[in-house]
Amino acid sequence: MSIIKNNSMEIISKEIAVRPSVRKAAHLDIDGIMDVACSVGNSNKIPRVGFLMDDYTQNYNYFKRLFLKLIMELDNFYVIESNSIIGFLIAYTKEQWLIYNPDWLGDIIWSPQFDVKKVDNFVLVDKIAVRNGLTGKGLGSLLYKTLVPNIKKKNVCNLFSETLISPKPNFASLEFRNKQDYKLAGIRYESYKGTVYTDLVYHKQI
Repeated sequence: MSIIKNNSMEIISKEIAVRPSVRKAAHLDIDGIMDVACSVGNSNKIPRVGFLMDDYTQNYNYFKRLFLKLIMELDNFYVIESNSIIGFLIAYTKEQWLIYNPDWLGDIIWSPQFDVKKVDNFVLVDKIAVRNGLTGKGLGSLLYKTLVPNIKKKNVCNLFSETLISPKPNFASLEFRNKQDYKLAGIRYESYKGTVYTDLVYHKQI
C-alpha cells in the first residue's frame, strides 16, 4: 500500500511542477479537459472529494463534442495548466445560460432574503473541475481570479453557481462556495435521466 501511495504522490507532484497558469480554453485543449472531467465525473461520486454530476466516461464522445462547441461559443471557458491541463472552469452569461436552460429562473425557489433584481444581469459558473488528486491546492481559486476581473470589465457584478445536495451531497463544492463568499439564494429541483436532483443556488456579489 505504501508503494502505491508514494507513486501517487510522485505523479501529483509532477503534475504541478510548473507554476500553474490560467488562460482561455482552445480546441487543442480538449483531450486534457476530458481527462480532467473523467477523473471527477464518473460513476464514483465521493462527497468529500467533490465530483461532477455527469458520467463523462460513459458519454465521452457526446461531452467532447459539447465542450468543443462551448469553447467556440463562450467567452468564459478557462483552463488551468502546469505540465498539462489540470483543471477548467465553464461560465455562461445570462443570455447563454437561458438558451441551454430556458426554465432555470422559473424553477428556482428563491430565498426570502434574496433580491431577485440581481438576476437582471449575471454570469453563472456551471462547472469548475480540478483533476482528481489535486484538489485543495488553491487551483479552483486561481480559476476564479481570472474569471472575476474579466466579467467585471463587462459591468457584470452578479455571479451564480449551483451545488448538488441530493441524491448525494457534494460537500467539497459546498466548502468551496463558502470559501468564495457565496450566499445561498435559492433551491432548485431538476429531473435528469429518471432521477430528481436537488441543487442549492448560490449568489456572489463581485
